[in-house]
Amino acid sequence: MSCLEWAESQLAEIELLTSMFPNREELEITDQLALAELRVYVEGSASMETPPSSRPQFFIKQKLDHASTEKMEVVLACAYPSEYPSVLPEITIRCAGVSRAQQTELHTDLNAYLMENCQGEVCVLSAVDWVKDNLQVFINKSSSAPTASKQESTSPGPQEGFSRLWIYSHHIYNKTKRKNILEWSKELGLSGFSMPGKPGIVCVEGHHSACEEFWSRVKVLTWKKIMIRHREDIPLDPMGEESTAVESIDSLRKFTGFEEAMFDPHGNRGNHMDLGQLYQFLNEKGCCDIFQIYFGIEGR
Repeated sequence: MSCLEWAESQLAEIELLTSMFPNREELEITDQLALAELRVYVEGSASMETPPSSRPQFFIKQKLDHASTEKMEVVLACAYPSEYPSVLPEITIRCAGVSRAQQTELHTDLNAYLMENCQGEVCVLSAVDWVKDNLQVFINKSSSAPTASKQESTSPGPQEGFSRLWIYSHHIYNKTKRKNILEWSKELGLSGFSMPGKPGIVCVEGHHSACEEFWSRVKVLTWKKIMIRHREDIPLDPMGEESTAVESIDSLRKFTGFEEAMFDPHGNRGNHMDLGQLYQFLNEKGCCDIFQIYFGIEGR
């Protein structure tokens, strides 16, 4: 498919969704400017000959039947990669009745279903229907798991250690992904940084279990390519006092807090960073060796 065909499919699906979910309580388009630019491009306006760099993002909100007498609210946060529908959309499911572990499993199963049944076609409605049909199963699993989860959390294991993950992506452009990376790192108590653009780089450090949870959430999003390029794992004494363990974790950190780092963006779309500045940033943090692991050359 061409760029124009991708854009035509995206606009047609949004118009269909708008007709099916006419109320803001059901469908909320969060970036109206991106939608307007998409429409101008599809309609062939001379003012926009190239595809828009931003893509529409929207929420679909559903009230689903639950075992209790009350309805349960489920929100699907959707964003289109520029190549959609040749690639899957980015869909994040939010529901108070689903644990984080179950949410990760839910996303994995949804993407597997869409990959098998809807590859190359618009599929947001298929995703909505799949969630309606399968969400209750995941809630039942979640409600039956507390005892096992508690036992797992009290047993010694890798979660007692410190980890630092160096993640590499072909690119990080999407606003929703960038927001998720920032929010998830803060929620999980992780420090580090993310560098958007092409390539995209993310470093997270902190408790082993928190790093693994962060990776489990990130990797199920739709990526052209993403991997852990390098990891550092340091075990801690599982029998030590909790306060001592926290102090040990903090003493091993190379970063204070988590930030999105930009290094003199340039290029036609401002999506390339100055790798020399990235090297200096890593050098200041005492981890310049990672530059060669990422790029295969020594930094300077």
